[in-house]
Amino acid sequence: MTPQERYEDLVDEFTGMDGVTPPAGGSGFGRGALRYRRKIFAMFVRGQLVVKLPRPRVDELVAGGHGERFDANKGTPMKEWFSLDPASGRPWLELARDALDFARSTSATGISTSSSL
Repeated sequence: MTPQERYEDLVDEFTGMDGVTPPAGGSGFGRGALRYRRKIFAMFVRGQLVVKLPRPRVDELVAGGHGERFDANKGTPMKEWFSLDPASGRPWLELARDALDFARSTSATGISTSSSL
């Protein structure tokens, strides 16, 4: 299965969940992103799954060699965004669920995180 197909399966998994919006398409950044109440929690960029997670979780995944901090072509890796190496054995669904849980927790508490897209 290609990375694109894996992401399409994720979209299918999350479509219909309360507060989740599937990718809208069109042009521009985030056009292929899954959103929770308008905030991106998972997206497919340059052939990789990218998810928003708490900074300590991103640190852990990077230290474990599963990928790197996401850089939106601005030259600065984002602290709460993780880009999964396609060769990693980490389950995509698990990471995307963690990202949705993080989005729900920050939305419910009104916490504004320092790293946004």
